[in-house]
Amino acid sequence: MFTKTSVSAIRALTYLGLDSSGQPISPRHMAEQLGESPTYLAKVARHLVKVGILRAHRGVAGGVTLNRSPDDISLLAIVEACQGAILGDFCQEAEELDNTCAFHQAGAELHAAIVGILSRWTLAQLLLKPCPSETDDSQVQCLLESLRGARPRAAAKRTSAKRSKPASSPNTSDKKKARAKTV
Repeated sequence: MFTKTSVSAIRALTYLGLDSSGQPISPRHMAEQLGESPTYLAKVARHLVKVGILRAHRGVAGGVTLNRSPDDISLLAIVEACQGAILGDFCQEAEELDNTCAFHQAGAELHAAIVGILSRWTLAQLLLKPCPSETDDSQVQCLLESLRGARPRAAAKRTSAKRSKPASSPNTSDKKKARAKTV
């Protein structure tokens, strides 16, 4: 029922919701923490920014933050941002369900239940218990399990965005000299 995009969005939003710093977090950093593809998570973040669930911050210290309170972000809003509107797959459009076939009635009932449940569940509720209990010995894989090892940043001062440079490699002329010696 949930696409990979929706699951990635739920995981990213949960990660952001658990972060107490309030500072923007780059999709790349979240992807590293969650074991996701940085490119794919950036795409997911763009979907969420487009509908106003996330707010994008530009610049060296840029990234994304929640644009709404977790209480105001329903699973329905997340799924529709990633998958589009949830549509019923029925025989025909009808205002009176009594005049339709049983399959259409079952489909309409299923659609109403899915939309209702996704509307009721919020990000705030997911944040109350983002991971299974430590004592859970079941073999069921939790899609949010990687949040257990992820470490949202605390409300510490942001350090400068300078990154250490990798050890320099020999320049091109040194490489040519080395090749010439081996020939």
